[in-house]
Amino acid sequence: MITDKEILVLYYSQHGATKQMAQFISRGVEQVPNVRARLRTVPKVSTICEAIESAIPDSGAPYVALSDLTDCIGLALGSPTRFGNMAAPMKYFWDGTGSLWMQHALVGKPAALFTSTSTMHGGQETTLLSMMMPLLHHGMMILGIPYSEPELTDTQTGGTPYGASHVAGLTSDAPISESEKKLCIALGKRLALTALKLSA
Repeated sequence: MITDKEILVLYYSQHGATKQMAQFISRGVEQVPNVRARLRTVPKVSTICEAIESAIPDSGAPYVALSDLTDCIGLALGSPTRFGNMAAPMKYFWDGTGSLWMQHALVGKPAALFTSTSTMHGGQETTLLSMMMPLLHHGMMILGIPYSEPELTDTQTGGTPYGASHVAGLTSDAPISESEKKLCIALGKRLALTALKLSA
């Protein structure tokens, strides 16, 4: 019996758009036989010292553990944009992965990125680049979206060669467009196919 290998789809989402993107990327991952998605999120951080999050989220994906990274054959990483950078909760998580870096635990694994912004030019690409940095330090291999995906040329909303993106609007309630959806699915599928080949 063949046991499915897993892609970790790790995201932080405040208003729900990045979570939706994670679900579409997971759909793409699971179009590849013998691969499934493992959805995980990170807790919020606070400037208030006494503020704590429950060990288990009230809803949605469980919180990520370092073992999720070591168990999986690839990673899809998503965060909303915060002034052209990844959100603080995601940065906080990666700042705590030094033990994996010391063990070279993620070296050679493929990774892909996704983000959501309020405006068209609100830092999508710089946010994707900011998420690449810790992954490159971990020795991961970064996958983008090739221009062989027609939606990358045709999109009037999100979508970049650096990763999947979504324009959520100033009130964060714009639906994910058909092009954005297709690019998320294509990225998830590409990641799963690549990870499966590399792990063979």
